[in-house]
Amino acid sequence: MTNVADTWGINPQQFWLRGQRPERPVAFDPATGMWNVYGYPETVHILGNPATFSSDTLRVMPESIVRRGKDLREGNLVQMDEPDHRKLRRLVSEAFTPKVVADLEPRIAALTHELLDVAAQRGRMELVADLAYPLPVIVIAELLGVPSSDRHLFKQWVDKMLEYSGQFSLVKQSAEQDRAMDVAFEQRQHLLDYLEGHAKERLQRPREDLLTKLVQAEVDGERLTTTEVVNFANILLLAGHITTTMLLGNTVLCLDAHPEHMARVRADRRTLPGAIEESLRFLSPFAAIGRATTVETELGGERIPADKVLMVWIAAANRDERQFARPDEFDPTRDPNPHVAFGRGIHFCLGAPLARLEGRVALDILLDRFPELRTDPDEPPQFIPSPNMTGVRKLPLLLA
Repeated sequence: MTNVADTWGINPQQFWLRGQRPERPVAFDPATGMWNVYGYPETVHILGNPATFSSDTLRVMPESIVRRGKDLREGNLVQMDEPDHRKLRRLVSEAFTPKVVADLEPRIAALTHELLDVAAQRGRMELVADLAYPLPVIVIAELLGVPSSDRHLFKQWVDKMLEYSGQFSLVKQSAEQDRAMDVAFEQRQHLLDYLEGHAKERLQRPREDLLTKLVQAEVDGERLTTTEVVNFANILLLAGHITTTMLLGNTVLCLDAHPEHMARVRADRRTLPGAIEESLRFLSPFAAIGRATTVETELGGERIPADKVLMVWIAAANRDERQFARPDEFDPTRDPNPHVAFGRGIHFCLGAPLARLEGRVALDILLDRFPELRTDPDEPPQFIPSPNMTGVRKLPLLLA
């Protein structure tokens, strides 16, 4: 599978998908002004030490970026440190308890059947458009309380956010990078405006949904501001579907490329969760996350000054041979499989249990209904161009 990364057109910056190893687990890149972290133990150390490695990267960004994202911090779990992160995360943690997530299984199964009914009539499908995108976005939209029928708008905005395939730099501001940021922030604003309209409506007409809970919630005796509610809902909507969309596509692609594992999963569905976990390691959806040092620190044999941005390449860490034997081999029997595709520590993905459930239920039904499911040799998969993500954006499949 590694050998066809170039054939598929996966971003060349993702060298780990081509069986290549970094010279050092931590290295400064003068072209971007950032420190790249590729190693597994170094990544685990960063994610486990939020006091030294802050999630608030915006505070050390150039003015051009800060100006565009001036309202990005408020209510944004991804950018928050303790204690604010814990307070805000607690507001929605009850919406993702094991019981709440488990109770969603019948709805997930029903939606999967409905979506596959349409594809079955055509005799072929494009996995992302027909199942991997609509399923998780409908689920999270229903939890939030926004119309799932507007999912074509969400997809339009998100796709444009992820179009930039170049190397982001803090020190070399190119016209192409500026245009890409303008597009991304413009599309993000469309989504924020959309969510703000629904949040203001909930103030007048409350419902039994997560958005209502957010507008009514109090932290330290104070209501959340509209900006906090909207940014919070934005993260939930985006993270609530993007990971699952890529998880579904990547797992199907991995199994299709390894017929022996596909046959094993078909014969014994108890092995499906292992295949999902290995696909998360092998093709990690969120390839990188950002952190900023709060003090001078040592990492991977390097001294990193305070207030420097780190790009933590989770996808590369999941290929670190110091942690994973035969890291370039897709092996669903790998046990243990301590990948960090969902992060680690206080920022561990809140929706990970839901993503795993959606993946297991949807893939189980997909394999049941289409025993001859396979990729189309005449239409290869297309990957998201962003170097910070690894996932198919189009995956044509033959059903018979």
